[in-house]
Amino acid sequence: MKTVKVLLAMLTLAGLYAPLSAQEKSNADAKPSGTTLKVQVTIAEMEGEKKVVSLPYTYFLRAGDGGSGSPWTKLRTGSRLPVYTGKDSGMQYLDVGTNIDSRALSANDGRFDVTLNLERSWVEGDVLVPMERASAQTGEAHAGPFREPIIRQFKTELTLAMRDGQTTQSTLATDPLSGKVLSITVTINVAK
Repeated sequence: MKTVKVLLAMLTLAGLYAPLSAQEKSNADAKPSGTTLKVQVTIAEMEGEKKVVSLPYTYFLRAGDGGSGSPWTKLRTGSRLPVYTGKDSGMQYLDVGTNIDSRALSANDGRFDVTLNLERSWVEGDVLVPMERASAQTGEAHAGPFREPIIRQFKTELTLAMRDGQTTQSTLATDPLSGKVLSITVTINVAK
């Protein structure tokens, strides 16, 4: 009788342990969700045939699988520019530079749907703005010039279907005032 009880206890423990060990194996064999992509975005500025500026940005992002969402990867670079806003307000600081938000989803055919939200602003030239300044001796106000920067801006939001190793020129846009052409080129590679 004692042997039967010991045998039943051992079978019960074995029955409890088997599913746990199978679950541990399946978790260890499961591949991580998503693929890591190396993304390069290049912003080029042209005056006619002459390239004036070429700004490359490289970062990594995780591509989600199928319908699962993937996190946004965000890149911010630039400066804070002081701008005169009037005698009562004083100075205000504006962010000038490049902001890139992107994410990717893996498609069934080996492609990746890469969503890119890009915003670029830059300082180009300045204009004279009149401002009042008090004369130290007479107490009278005199109008004087103050140089304000001209801040140019470019924004785009797009989704590209791309394969590993592919480079795509996604956007061409012409600045209506300066006539400069902006070009956005995107390259993706699966990180190994």
